[in-house]
Parts: sequence; C-alpha cells; structure tokens
Amino acid sequence: MFYEAEIVIVNRLGLHARPASRFAQVACSFESEITLSRNGESVDGKSILEVLTLACPRGSRLVIRAEGPDSRDAVEALKSLADTGFGEID
Repeated sequence: MFYEAEIVIVNRLGLHARPASRFAQVACSFESEITLSRNGESVDGKSILEVLTLACPRGSRLVIRAEGPDSRDAVEALKSLADTGFGEID
C-alpha cells in the first residue's frame, strides 16, 4: 500500500540543511519507505544528504510518497511539516 501528496516549499531559503534534516528525522520515525521527488528525480526521504541533492528553492513542488504499513500517517506528517515551513519563521 502506498500514499502520496504534493507539497510546495514555502521557506524563504528553500529546503536547506535545517529543514532537510527535520524532514529526514520525521521520515525516519516511520516504518514505511519514503521517497521525495522533484522534476522526475526521486531520493530516499530518510537521508538528509539525498534530500539536499534535490536543491529545492522556495516555490519548488515536490511529491512525497510512502509505501508501507504507516504510509498515510507518514505522508500526512511530512506534508504538515512542509506546510508549516518546517518550523522556521520567515
């Protein structure tokens, strides 16, 4: 079973090290396999280094996809994290 959702990066500085770290940390708390995709390139959402390789400035559209027993919860948690700017205040 899989679940996916699109997000838009709202942070002024984009998906830089701090929000990428938060994304990977939350992703690692789930059993499901999690991928993050942009412009046809997909990376392991549990790896901060791979997430950073997507080079996502503000306004970037990405797809979060999770496959596994807690896929819906994982995607919803990660989408919520992105929608709130990863806890950063602009």
